[in-house]
Amino acid sequence: MKWAEGIQKELSMYVGTQVAARDDEDYRVYAQLGVKNISADPPGDPASWTLEDLERHRDHVESFGLVLDMIQLPLPSKPIEKASYPDILLAGPERDRQIDAVCRMIENCARAGIPAAKYNLNLIGIPRSEMERGRGGSMNEAFRWERVDRSAAPGLAGVLSEDENWERIDYFLERVVPVATSNRVRIACHPHDPYAPPGYRGVTRVLGTVEGLKKFVQMHESPYHGLNFCQGSIGEMLDNPREEIDEIIRWFGTRGKIFNLHFRNIRGGKLSFMETFPDEGDMDMVRSLKIYHEVGYQYMVMPDHVPTISGRDPTGVAFAFCYGYIAALIESLSAR
Repeated sequence: MKWAEGIQKELSMYVGTQVAARDDEDYRVYAQLGVKNISADPPGDPASWTLEDLERHRDHVESFGLVLDMIQLPLPSKPIEKASYPDILLAGPERDRQIDAVCRMIENCARAGIPAAKYNLNLIGIPRSEMERGRGGSMNEAFRWERVDRSAAPGLAGVLSEDENWERIDYFLERVVPVATSNRVRIACHPHDPYAPPGYRGVTRVLGTVEGLKKFVQMHESPYHGLNFCQGSIGEMLDNPREEIDEIIRWFGTRGKIFNLHFRNIRGGKLSFMETFPDEGDMDMVRSLKIYHEVGYQYMVMPDHVPTISGRDPTGVAFAFCYGYIAALIESLSAR
């Protein structure tokens, strides 16, 4: 597809964040750092959010000079045991009611002027092995297949075949995508993180492969149905992330299927990796951002997972480093 080539000069990506504000001081810091676009959720249980809650939250965010670009639907990255709406993926007795609640939330996003929502279709959470030492002694998340309990028992989802997993996803999309489309709210699904062999903990992670993600975005085709494109998670699916990631970005980007970008890096690849800061992993993030620009990507570029560093505010400092790194890369593109 060549649609992006003619309009890329008119489009611009920008720094974003999904780090939950600990208090109002964090909102002030975001504004001061130039991180003006955020994904942030109202307080309280997502299942209880009303239109008034979203509007109140939007107004609060905007009072700091920020833009509420996105919220998280009540379909988290946590294990299904901790989900607000577990029956959606378990095909339980409350499935239709819970899907209707998600649809109402999408409609409320439209009424509140929130253009996008991200979500996960996750059953077993984000498996990891022991943390490992990174640059300067930081502690970094890692996944080494040889170090995990491969015989770990299934969770609440039980043993779920690949076909049944796809059927449940299709059931959800068939009802939700038309609502997102008619309300012009982009819904962005996160890949399964990480790839694991079929049957791990009883399930096959169908959104844990590139082919699975391609199938997913072509189901119930709509310009409002796409991905929360996590470059780190997709790198974890690949044998050689540095060499394979370019064409994957192009495939999804030229089809307009990237609605939010988790701009993070890893060292390693499929079944054996460590998370890193964006400037030190195996993928060439400078080259990657140029490709996002070439395909016309126009939304938030945000850090995702970061190493655990030392100091009085390890989270704030680590993410501030990433904001600056991303801002500088974006500025370098606009200067060309």
